[in-house]
Amino acid sequence: MSPRFPVEGSGLGLRRALLGPLQDLPAPPAVDFFEIAPENWIGVGGQPGRALRALTERHPFVCHGLSLSLGGPAPLDEDLLQRVRGFLDAHQVRCYSEHLSYCADDAQLYDLMPIPFTEAAVHRVAARIRRAQDIVGRRIAVENVSYYAIPGAEMREIEFVNAVLAEADCDLLLDVNNVYVNSINHGYDPDAYIAALPLERVAYLHVAGHYVEAPDLIVDTHGAAVADPVWALLERTYRRLGPVPTLLERDFNFPPLAELLDEVARVRALQQTSRAEARHAAVA
Repeated sequence: MSPRFPVEGSGLGLRRALLGPLQDLPAPPAVDFFEIAPENWIGVGGQPGRALRALTERHPFVCHGLSLSLGGPAPLDEDLLQRVRGFLDAHQVRCYSEHLSYCADDAQLYDLMPIPFTEAAVHRVAARIRRAQDIVGRRIAVENVSYYAIPGAEMREIEFVNAVLAEADCDLLLDVNNVYVNSINHGYDPDAYIAALPLERVAYLHVAGHYVEAPDLIVDTHGAAVADPVWALLERTYRRLGPVPTLLERDFNFPPLAELLDEVARVRALQQTSRAEARHAAVA
């Protein structure tokens, strides 16, 4: 494993629907690491808890939170963070990430809402991220999210994300699909967006599927195969960053496990091509 990254290779988001198929495989699957949402597993016992423990003992894991609501109006859920810390320690999780968004007010909104791109929001969210890092006892990564409206914006998305990363001094979970989705919905160049990020902060990448509602409207669903334009953007991202660890997300409409593993294998093939191109360039 590279000292820069918490994991390596190509990974798969582990959902409960995949536990059985993964256990039924005659040999370990061709997956280098798994990702789970800690909220879905904290306190889970019985057969599902045992199945998870069996996997975390054999494979590297990262955690991607769903409900911390870093940009929300409610106080930071420090009790949740204490429980997350215990879970990360118990399963030797390599990295903890959350969404750069909010998802709760007086109660869960069950969606990832955009944070206004304002200077005040930068200061507030960065302070909450720093506090979260103190409680979990490690650096965390925040993910660039998809969004469909920009209420009260005073700056561009890239300026907001970069300002938060710098002030919070945290890492970045770069979701390549979200960059592509936002580039279509809000009319910007996805390659220029990625080039403008502080790429030294990238912990790992996400790719996922989406739904095309109209030529100028894409919905981030995680319910379909990765689209060709996202594969192409991932390939170009590797040319810029190198073969950064990358995880495939799929949340519903699950195909047979073999099809998901084919997508994981495609990630791995692009990573191998990136390494080969880097070696060729080094000797040229």
